[in-house]
Amino acid sequence: MIRPNEKVPFTAHLEELRERLIKSFVAITGGFVLAYGFKETLFAVLVRPLTSVMQADDTLIFTGLPEAFFTYLKVSLLAGIMLAAPVLIYQFWMFVAPGLYNRERRLLVPIIVLSSVFFVGGALFGYFVVFPYGFKFFLGFANDNIRALPSMKEYLSFASKLLLAFGLAFELPLVITFLARLGLVSVPFLKKNRKYALLLFFIGSAILTPPDVVTQIMMAFPLMALYELSIVGARVFGRKPMEEEKDSSSSPASP
Repeated sequence: MIRPNEKVPFTAHLEELRERLIKSFVAITGGFVLAYGFKETLFAVLVRPLTSVMQADDTLIFTGLPEAFFTYLKVSLLAGIMLAAPVLIYQFWMFVAPGLYNRERRLLVPIIVLSSVFFVGGALFGYFVVFPYGFKFFLGFANDNIRALPSMKEYLSFASKLLLAFGLAFELPLVITFLARLGLVSVPFLKKNRKYALLLFFIGSAILTPPDVVTQIMMAFPLMALYELSIVGARVFGRKPMEEEKDSSSSPASP
C-alpha cells in the first residue's frame, strides 16, 4: 500500500492498482457465488416491473436452449456487482487517497458510505420509477395483431444497462462536491456552465438509455436535479480561499 507523502516510482502505482483490482475481482466473485444460489428469485424480482404491466396470459420466453442458463449466470453477476459495490468504491478511493491532504482523507469514510448509498439509490430509482412507466410505454404498442414476446436475454440486457446507468448517474453530486473540495471546480464555474451540463445530460441519457424519448427524459431530469444538488454541495464543502492559501504553501501531510 502506498502511503501519503511517499515518493514511489510509477511501477509502484501499477502494483497498487493491480492489488486493488484483484481485491475488487475477489469481492465480485464472492458476490456472484452468493447470488447464484438465489438466481431464480433474483430474476423474478428483476422482471417484476415488467410482469406487473404485462397481460395476464403474457410471459417471458427464451429462444435458444442455453439462453436461460446464461441469463441466470448474468443475473448472478449483476447481483454480485451490486453486493460488491461498497468494496469496489472503497478500493477506488483508497487508490486515490495517497494524493490527498489529511483533512481530505478524513472525508473518505463518509464519501465511501454515501457513494454506496447514492449508487444503490440510483438503481432503485430506475427499478421503481423508470421501469414501470418505461415498460408500460413499450407494451402500449401491442394490439390485436401485434403481441409482445420479450425474451429473458433481451430483458436482462436492457434492465442491467439501465440499473448500472442510473446507479452511476446518481454519483454525480458526490463527484462534483469532491472536485470542489479539491479546488478543481467552483460554484461560479458550475453555475456558468449549467447550460452545457444540461446539454451533456441529454446527450449522455440518449447514449445510456434505449432509443426512446421517455427513458431519456426520465434519466435527464434527475441528472438536472442532481446537478443543482451538486452546486449546493460545492458551496458547503468546497475549498475556501483561506484553505487554498494554506495548501499552496504545504504538501500532502502524512497521517
